Amino acid sequence: MKIALGSDHGGFELKAKVIEHLRSTEHELEDLGAFDSTSVDYPDFGAAVGRAVADGGADVGIAICGSGIGIAIAANKIAGVRAATVHDVTSARLCKEHNDANVLCLGERFLGIQVALDSVDAYLSATFAGGRHARRVEKIDHLDSE
Repeated sequence: MKIALGSDHGGFELKAKVIEHLRSTEHELEDLGAFDSTSVDYPDFGAAVGRAVADGGADVGIAICGSGIGIAIAANKIAGVRAATVHDVTSARLCKEHNDANVLCLGERFLGIQVALDSVDAYLSATFAGGRHARRVEKIDHLDSE
């Protein structure tokens, strides 16, 4: 699986930990920045991750900022993206199983390192449940055309 990762300065440290954690897996990683803790604007990186997923350059994305909220809002502006800010392993798993989220968003200021890494693992190992959830995701996708 190819994973696009991006963060602003507020998520830079956590992104580095996530990349370090994922290097031992079979996943292909694409780091879209930021590349240091210099202040930058989260919309640029949320949109970059969203575009990578929407354009098919990545299977899924992981976007990180201080709260996980702003970068999710930015990623969700890209048609075809379903970005979800998660706070624990359960929400990470369910965002994929129920919502077919294709971008996982994390908040460095709100999550401990181990919870964040466990959440990444839960998200990446989950699969979309389909069934009644497919109808709902289809309705979400149709909102892109409004």
